[in-house]
Amino acid sequence: MTDVLFKLARPALFFLDPERAHRVSVWALRSGLVGGPAGGADDPILATRVWNIAFPNPVGLAAGYDKDAEVCDAALRLGFGFVEAGTVTPKPQPGNSDRRLFRLTADEAVINRFGFNSRGLVPFVARLARRRARPGIVGANVGKNRDTAAAAADYLAGIEAVGTLADYVVVNISSPNTPGLRALQARGEIEDLLARVQEFRRSKAARQPPPLLVKLSPDLNDREMRDIAEAVLAAGVDGLIIGNTTVTRPPALKSAERNAQGGLSGRPLFALSTACLAAMYRHTGGRVPIIGCGGIASGADAYAKIRAGASLVQLYSALVFEGPGLVRRVKSELAALLRRDGFRSVADAVGTGQR
Repeated sequence: MTDVLFKLARPALFFLDPERAHRVSVWALRSGLVGGPAGGADDPILATRVWNIAFPNPVGLAAGYDKDAEVCDAALRLGFGFVEAGTVTPKPQPGNSDRRLFRLTADEAVINRFGFNSRGLVPFVARLARRRARPGIVGANVGKNRDTAAAAADYLAGIEAVGTLADYVVVNISSPNTPGLRALQARGEIEDLLARVQEFRRSKAARQPPPLLVKLSPDLNDREMRDIAEAVLAAGVDGLIIGNTTVTRPPALKSAERNAQGGLSGRPLFALSTACLAAMYRHTGGRVPIIGCGGIASGADAYAKIRAGASLVQLYSALVFEGPGLVRRVKSELAALLRRDGFRSVADAVGTGQR
């Protein structure tokens, strides 16, 4: 969908309930109405290599949009350098009931309280298997079912199911919408979980497993970040995603539904998530690649995340307000900023804001 088409469709989409509008956008991608050619090859300055994977550009689609891996290839055709599907849970579950998605238009923000709604691993894995030979980098984000007491068992099931099909795997322990999930970020809990995950992966060592990432909350305090950094380094985790949605509410929010229950994403999350990213980069000494996520709506935002320590970036909520043309604009602006400051590549700019 071009910028012009999105501007024409935007009033109708915003007339719909936000969750229904989301389903319409997925349907449009799945049916081929959106997701045509992205306008040629990416600017060479945007090419980067992380985990020995060659990314054509560092701008990815965050988890949460394509929960059931329905439109990975169509999303890649929008120009994303990579797409992350999920969060998927082992068993199907409906998620939370009642209204669970709120569009804060005045703030260019979104609040969601989905609660890991998922059709489960069986259809998710089948879709990844069907696209296995196609080009494009697709990660899989795995979670736990709401009623599972032993969280590790669900994460191991997810990792085993997607391990031969995804280019990287994300353990999501930071959604605020599943009771008790964020408690897995406590030092003892995360050390135990990562130890079990890594032992499991070593036991499946017939092939090189895909990179393992952990998705964290942006609401962590400095002590919690230090503890997690030490646990991640000790466990040999390959990467981090910072961050998920926030339960905080910046006082400057203007929209009437600003206090709706759930996780806040979009523009108001940018400063908080970037500060958390920068702190984690320092605590890990830059030894663990980070995907910067939260509040990106421009090339300048993506560049700020990279200079704070992100090797790659992801966006999602800004698409609600800017449409799919945003992907092309972010890439173009980012390439211009890299050249303006004399960088030869994305990798050259990573963490330079911390020096």
